[in-house]
Amino acid sequence: GFLSCASNLVPAPMMTKTKGYGQTRYSIPEELKQGSVVGNLAKDLGLGLTEIFDRKLRVASEAGKQYFSVDAGKGELVVNDRIDREALCAQSASCVLPLQVVVDKPLQLHRVEVEIQDINDNSPKFPSPEIMLQIAESTAAGARFPLEIAQDQDVGVNSVRSYTLSKDELFSLKIKDVSGGRKVPELVLSKNLDREKKSAHILLLTAIDGGNPVKSGVSQININVLDINDNFPVFEKNLYKISVSENSARGASILKVTANDTDEGLNGDVEYSFGTHTADNVRSVFDIDSLTGEIHLIGTLDFESTSNYEIDVCARDKGTPRMEGHCTVQIEVADVNDNVPLIFLTSQPNSVPEDSVSGTVVALISARDRDSGQNGKVTLQTPKGSPFTLKPSFSDNYALVTNGALDRERFSVYDVELTATDMGSPPLSARKMIKVTITDINDNPPVFTQPSYNVYLKENGVPGSILYSVSASDEDFGENAKISYSILDSKVQDVSVSSYVYINSDNGSIYSMHSFDYEKLKVFQIQVQAKDQGSPSLSSNATVHVFILDQNDNAPAVIYPSSAVLGSLSHQRMPRSAKAGHLVTKVTAVDADSGHNAWMSYRVAAATDASLFTVSQYTGEVRTKRSVSEQDDSSQRLLIEIKDDGEPVQSSTVTVSILMEDGPHEPILELRQKAAEPSTKTGRITLYLILSLASVSVLSLVTFLILAVKCMKSSRSSGSCCMRRSDCEDYKNPNRNLQIQLNTDGPIKYVEVLGGDMMSQSQSFRSCMSPMSEYSDFTLIKPSSTTDFKEVISVLDASLPDSTWTFESQQVRSNQKDMVSCCSLSPTPSHPQFRLPATSTTAAKAHVGRTNCTVLNGVVGP
Repeated sequence: GFLSCASNLVPAPMMTKTKGYGQTRYSIPEELKQGSVVGNLAKDLGLGLTEIFDRKLRVASEAGKQYFSVDAGKGELVVNDRIDREALCAQSASCVLPLQVVVDKPLQLHRVEVEIQDINDNSPKFPSPEIMLQIAESTAAGARFPLEIAQDQDVGVNSVRSYTLSKDELFSLKIKDVSGGRKVPELVLSKNLDREKKSAHILLLTAIDGGNPVKSGVSQININVLDINDNFPVFEKNLYKISVSENSARGASILKVTANDTDEGLNGDVEYSFGTHTADNVRSVFDIDSLTGEIHLIGTLDFESTSNYEIDVCARDKGTPRMEGHCTVQIEVADVNDNVPLIFLTSQPNSVPEDSVSGTVVALISARDRDSGQNGKVTLQTPKGSPFTLKPSFSDNYALVTNGALDRERFSVYDVELTATDMGSPPLSARKMIKVTITDINDNPPVFTQPSYNVYLKENGVPGSILYSVSASDEDFGENAKISYSILDSKVQDVSVSSYVYINSDNGSIYSMHSFDYEKLKVFQIQVQAKDQGSPSLSSNATVHVFILDQNDNAPAVIYPSSAVLGSLSHQRMPRSAKAGHLVTKVTAVDADSGHNAWMSYRVAAATDASLFTVSQYTGEVRTKRSVSEQDDSSQRLLIEIKDDGEPVQSSTVTVSILMEDGPHEPILELRQKAAEPSTKTGRITLYLILSLASVSVLSLVTFLILAVKCMKSSRSSGSCCMRRSDCEDYKNPNRNLQIQLNTDGPIKYVEVLGGDMMSQSQSFRSCMSPMSEYSDFTLIKPSSTTDFKEVISVLDASLPDSTWTFESQQVRSNQKDMVSCCSLSPTPSHPQFRLPATSTTAAKAHVGRTNCTVLNGVVGP
């Protein structure tokens, strides 16, 4: 803007107005509030109030900013904005703000000046709040140091008028007048400086203006006393002691040493280092920061290697000449539990016999820990339940001893785990496996795979063939487990069993010495012994039951008619008046085989007249099929074939010659006559057979009569027809009883029973049948073999109900050849049922449908 400045004008505290030379001038102080009235512009310009509005009076500032405005209602010039004189006129003595007043209709231009008068609204101000002075401590007293001049934006009396200095015994203030009326302050050194006593001085310089009220400004004088190198560095301590954990990480700060040099600058600037005689092992572990004096860990601490360090530390300043100070740092390494215990075998473990007593020493062991204190105390343990334990001896030494029974067969080798644990926090532990071998003793006998063996061997086998292989095992080891097999001596039919079989001592294979004949030997036992080679040796036995299986190697042998024994022709007589069903004769045969091989059947192979005679398939009874007629030849011949049920089938034949007569039939006389023909010896045999047949028949008849009487007496109470034991006391042997139950669930039933004395000549049987059954006929056939086994009991018809059969087999005298059969009944449905295997000793067959019994040479037959 266009400002008019006059240096000789003095601001008035109030607004004033002057008029001259065609312009109006107002004077106002700065910093008036907005809306303050400067003057009545309309009146001063000679304008009425209506003209202000009608002629559109307006004010424009040449300064560009609109500081003033016209109140149209009153015609007054008012302050429109804050007016800061220092901002408009700076340090000028006069500050005038020109205004242009424009009036339209007619257009007129008026100039108005507003003088802005200064007020004391600004304090003196130094160029910087702080004044820095560097004064060497060697500076002489009386020296002067010019200071900065304060500035005040106000003018006239409101500007700076004087300076003051805070009190200090070493410094004072002088004011120096310079050209232009300015006053310059100067600092004067009153006494000599000592930087080591006081290195810095702080003074306050105050500038005061002439306003009312007075305003002032302050500047701080910072005086640094410059040093000379007249002092050496001094550490805070001559001796530093510190404890450092050995597991401290690399780079960790261990300690910070501090040395003070009362000098300043380079004279007091200290550098740290280790002493010249510091060992290399210290320098490899520690390092010191040359600027800060901080000691760092650059290596690894190991308490077990070095437990403490002593370091000489040097501090040097940078003055001239350089001065130095020293201190000692003692570093103690604190132990941590960083070493696991170690387990040492003082002696190698010994092999231990399995029968060792508890407390037997196995090995000597020691435990160590490189740590110290509690960290180095070690306890050694074995697992719970181990058959070994540790027995302390002295100074962390132990003896590994047995602590229970050992069994090599369960564990031949023990891996004993030893655990060593220290008492640190946290505790560390280590494990070591010790292998302990258990040596064997012969404490286990050989054991067969089974206590007894059943061997089934066909008769007529090839001598030298293998019968069976027994096997035994021994849980021991080495020689104690080597097994040899042998057969214990025993008798089979008064002959040593070794003559029948022999055994391979190495593998237990049993071989036959010769071929076996079922009809002579049906079963025998072998006692096999397995013996180890320990000391003392142990053994065990097993029984081998050898069952000879029957083969169909015997053809049926005809024993009746008796004449058939001497040849193939048998002569029989019958009356010509015989009707159909007349019993002509009965063919009886025996088969030395057993089981199916001894089942026999009869059939007519050839006949003179096939329509006249028939033979029963199972009983061998020859009967007439029809009545004899006059046309039939008086001499008939039948060829009867007897076949067994074996494989292959064995058979024999007998020829029966039948002579039909008109007179009475005398078969016994005829037999005697026929038997006398061959020779005297044959006649005697025939006579013996007839007498035996007659005596046995009579005895059988008496037995059945006694049985019938007893059955009638006891039927009311017991419902049974079974002879008591006392009824057949002569045939009783309490040690040879066998009770079985037959289940007739098929067309043919048979059982076998083994037993009897080896040298028995004959057997007797007691049989019980149901009294309720309508069948009472049976056949018991006993061969002439003198074996030592029970007779086999045979077959019932399918129509028989389940009955309890009791067979009592009794040894009789060797010269007695007849057998007596006692018949009784005791039905007991509560008895358990079972069957005996078909493999049998001597065959016995039963057939139902007839009522007569005959005893012939120990054979009961029809």
